[in-house]
Amino acid sequence: MINKSINNSLILSIVLLFASCSGLNSQSVKTVETSNSRPNILFILCDDLGYADVGFNGSTDIITPEMDKLAKNGTVFSSAYVSHPFCGPSRAGIMTGRYPHEFGSQFNIPANSEASASEGIPVNEIFISNVLQKSGYYTGALGKWHLGEATEFHPNNRGFDDFYGFLGGGHEYFPSVYGPKYKQQVAAGNQNIWDYLTPLDHNGKSVEETEYITDALSREAVRFVKDAAKKKQPFFLYLAYNAPHTPLEAKEEDMKLFSNIKDEKRRTYAGMVYAVDRGVGDLVKALKETNQFDNTIIIFLSDNGGRTDQGANNTPLKGVKGDVYEGGFRVPMFFHWPNHIAAGKRFDYPVSALDFYPTFAGLAKAEIPKDKILDGKNIWDAVINNKNPRAGEMIFAMRHRSGFSDVGVRQDEWKATKAYNSPWKLYNINNDISEKQDISNKYPEQLKSMVLGAQKWSIGHTEPRWFDPESLKEVWKEKKMGEFINTFKISN
Repeated sequence: MINKSINNSLILSIVLLFASCSGLNSQSVKTVETSNSRPNILFILCDDLGYADVGFNGSTDIITPEMDKLAKNGTVFSSAYVSHPFCGPSRAGIMTGRYPHEFGSQFNIPANSEASASEGIPVNEIFISNVLQKSGYYTGALGKWHLGEATEFHPNNRGFDDFYGFLGGGHEYFPSVYGPKYKQQVAAGNQNIWDYLTPLDHNGKSVEETEYITDALSREAVRFVKDAAKKKQPFFLYLAYNAPHTPLEAKEEDMKLFSNIKDEKRRTYAGMVYAVDRGVGDLVKALKETNQFDNTIIIFLSDNGGRTDQGANNTPLKGVKGDVYEGGFRVPMFFHWPNHIAAGKRFDYPVSALDFYPTFAGLAKAEIPKDKILDGKNIWDAVINNKNPRAGEMIFAMRHRSGFSDVGVRQDEWKATKAYNSPWKLYNINNDISEKQDISNKYPEQLKSMVLGAQKWSIGHTEPRWFDPESLKEVWKEKKMGEFINTFKISN
């Protein structure tokens, strides 16, 4: 009788030999895997990165060679959407697999407030990290959290074995600058110090960082990967860089690479993006050195659109961070996993960051709690087979402003937009990615159907648990914003 492990190895060798002889092209992937194999999941998130600010997505002035290699050998998603056009709610959507409006997280948790000290994403919302950790994954979160600072909301209590980063919505980048500022505040007896200056946190303990923050997070990611290699379990790493979010602070050596960029903000921003790319290169090197690269799926994207007033470029999309135009919540993204994700491919069908939760759980063979509500869906088979995972379905974005709400809806080739208190407009987004030609008069029934879909979606929303700025709380009540009185009216 042939030993089972030898038999499996022989079969795998024959399959690989056949694949090498026949030529593995961009449309074919290896599906052979052992019954107990589960991939490592490396999730890399940038903060306020513009749609056109990486080489693989059209940048002509910012170079990102490391990310471009991964994208070239993986699949680029041209129609990837996040669940909200700014930071905190977008991250809440990723972690919960639900629209943040459904559990009161429509706004960022305001910094240095009662809310920041006591509020966070409700603990009954089971994070994807909890699911993966329970299924045997070694889990890590690095960088920006922005989902609650109190103990019950700390990453170590939300399914992460290892956390290194900061709990608020941002941070200054150079310890030699923010460190003395923090110490001055402490010496002055300030009990409410701006969280951009506070020491970083490692598993609940303050640490005195010495490196440029982006480099520090990359260093910690390498450490995590090397630690994970010593364990007999797969890993899930949530690497949430705060770059290129403001303040615009880059290393001089990185900025020198972009001396051809005359605009100072854009040049600094470019240096910040390049620092992320350097870190990705270091991380890939560590994965290869520890023989984990081939069994690691790498996902890269931004939490929302870029701020063009702070150096970003969302071309060819209309709008910026905070908008329900495409530039607010359509983001650059790629998947990379050798022999599993097709190389050199673009996936043009719309997908949502809400889809990560069930997709990761599926890849990890992890059990999602039966009572867990999800707005995302497992898109893995659709991606592998290049099929629309959401045919006929709608992807939503809603941003509350002072006294009114903006709404964006994507359905197949259609995009309906209501922004800045203007009337609803309809676009064929495949033909008009820049949202220039309103065709609502030509297709009134299509617009009516999408607006009705958004209205039905809004019924499940709850009152915000906090407001940012906090003054919006009174506006919310005074204008009865939760009733969406004029939001879903279509002008003739």
